[in-house]
This record gives sequence, C-alpha cells and structure tokens, in this order.
Amino acid sequence: MLRSIQSIIASSLLSLAIACGGSDETKTTSTSAGASPTVSASAGTPSSSEDPTSTALVSYETAEAAFTAGRYPEAANLFAAYTGTHPDNPWGHYMLGMAAWKTGEHEKAVSAFDQALSVDSSHQKSLLNSSRVLLEQEKPKEALQRIEKVLALEPASNEGHRLLGRAQYELDNADAAIEAYRRALAIDERDVWSMNNLGLIYIQQGRSEEAIPPLARAVELRSNSPVFQNNLGTALERSGYPTAAARAYEAAIAVDSTYVKAATGLARVTGGSQQPEPTGIDLTARSEEFQSRIETWRGTENTDSTAVPVAVPEVLSHDSAEVSSDSGEVSSQAVSDSFLVSGREVTDSVECTTEEDL
Repeated sequence: MLRSIQSIIASSLLSLAIACGGSDETKTTSTSAGASPTVSASAGTPSSSEDPTSTALVSYETAEAAFTAGRYPEAANLFAAYTGTHPDNPWGHYMLGMAAWKTGEHEKAVSAFDQALSVDSSHQKSLLNSSRVLLEQEKPKEALQRIEKVLALEPASNEGHRLLGRAQYELDNADAAIEAYRRALAIDERDVWSMNNLGLIYIQQGRSEEAIPPLARAVELRSNSPVFQNNLGTALERSGYPTAAARAYEAAIAVDSTYVKAATGLARVTGGSQQPEPTGIDLTARSEEFQSRIETWRGTENTDSTAVPVAVPEVLSHDSAEVSSDSGEVSSQAVSDSFLVSGREVTDSVECTTEEDL
C-alpha cells in the first residue's frame, strides 16, 4: 500500500516537472523569435489631417506650377516643403523667396534668397532680386552691396547696372545713377526701363529737353506702356510742346483709362492756359538721336569700374512723372538660361523682365 502511494506521488511530481519544463521552453522559443519585432505598416505614416506639404512628396514642378498659376501663398508653402527635403538646391530657396515676395512677405523673401546664397554664393538672381526687395524696403545701401557683388561676378550685367542706377538714385547720387543707366544701355540698347529711368532723372533735375530722346525711344519700342507715355508727355509739356504732350497723355489713357496722372496732365495742356507751340517736334528724330548717343557710350564703356561714393539718401518725387521701380515682377515669358533641379536641366521661366509703376 505504502509502495503504491509512493509510486503515485513520484508519477505526479514527474508530470509537474515536465509541464513546467515545457512552459519554459515555449517562452524561450517565443522570446527568441520575437528578437526582431515587426512594426505595423501604418507606423510613421502621416495621418490624413496632416499638411501634405510637410511630406517629401512635394516636387519642384508642383511648387513651380502653383507659382506660375499665381497661387503665391500656396507656392510659398510648397517651396518651403521642397527646400526642407532639398536644402542643397539653391533654386528651391530662390523660388521660395520669389513666392514670399509676391505675397508681400519681404523679410521672409530676403531670408530665402540668403539661404540660396548660402548654398551658392554666386547665385546672381538671388542677389538681384534680394536687392529689389531691399530697395522696396527703402534699404538702398544694403541693396547696393548685393548689386556690386553681381557686377563683380558679371561686369557686363545689364540688369545689374540698371539696378545700380536705382540704388544710386535712391542714395541721392544722381550722376552715378545716370552713368549706371548709360552702362546698362551700352550693354543692351533696347533696355526700355533704363531709358525711362534716365528720362525720369532728367525731368526731376529740370532737364526736360534731355529727357525727351530716351523717353521717345522707350515709347517707340513699347508704345503700350502708359508709364512711358505719361513720362514722355511730362517731358514734352515741360519743354514747351503742349500739343505733342497731349498726344502722349492721350496714348497713356488709351492703354489705361484709369491713369489719373495722365488724365490730369491732359487736362492741364488742353485747358486753354498753354500757349501753342511755335513748331512741332519730330520724336522719331529724337529717338534716332538717342540711339546714336548710345553708340558713343558703348565705345567708351568701362564696366569694370562700379564703385561710386555713397551719399545720404533723399526722396525725390514729382506730381506727374511716374517713378519706375524695376520691381522684378515675374513674367511668364520663357528665357534661355537654365538650371539643374535634381540632376535635370530645367528651363527657368521666372526671369524678371518687367518693372512696376510705383
């Protein structure tokens, strides 16, 4: 009996040992198999409520399309996302600067242009357009530093000399501004904005007769510009040609019926207080005269010398002549230069080719 009881106890202890041993082996096997845990496929995936521009899916082309369509706030967000994933592409930062500028965020624009320059210190478009933004912010000294960098990189930059003229004029260096516009025209004899700006300086200096040739040429090249027509009208009026001035003012109004300054000028020269001009004026001849003058500037052009003294800025204005700003408004016209995006050559369609009327 006792032996039977001992046999039963031994059998029970063996069963318990086997059961415990099996449990330990199962844990060990399970732990070993789970040494490299599988992560859910949904882990790290943005939720549908997240901004899609925060992901790496934003391409340069997508952001550029928004910019080209005039959706500047959206373009700014997209280019901000693009630069986050492509920090070494200066063109992404450049376009972020352009989009921010178009939305009126001047500080953000300058910061983006500076980021482009931190990647490529010779990025001329970032230097040029950041100088335009600084000029809009009434910071001509800072703009001048960037413009001079452009001219150091490319002494024959027509755009650089034109912007140099703007900066120097805002710094009250009229003679240096005139020289800069002459250099710009010696490089590009069809630079209508340098013609207009040169004529404007002459008007504001009381040299209206000298303003007529460059403005006549500007109008000849771009007759549908109300700014050029109005400024030509002002130069003609002040030079004693009211009939010719009236035609110029009328041409400005024909392009833009809301042009108040041109309408005011027209009322002034046709209101009966002006004496009839003794002789007419041949604007074609004045234009040809100006073209001949450009040839002489080209012969003596020295674009290596860009340093000019800086004076205290003074605000210059006139009640009828229009100030041109060379603001770098983006044109949809394609241009020839290109750049690389992600190893591909892409046509640069945001070349700044026009200016705005301030």
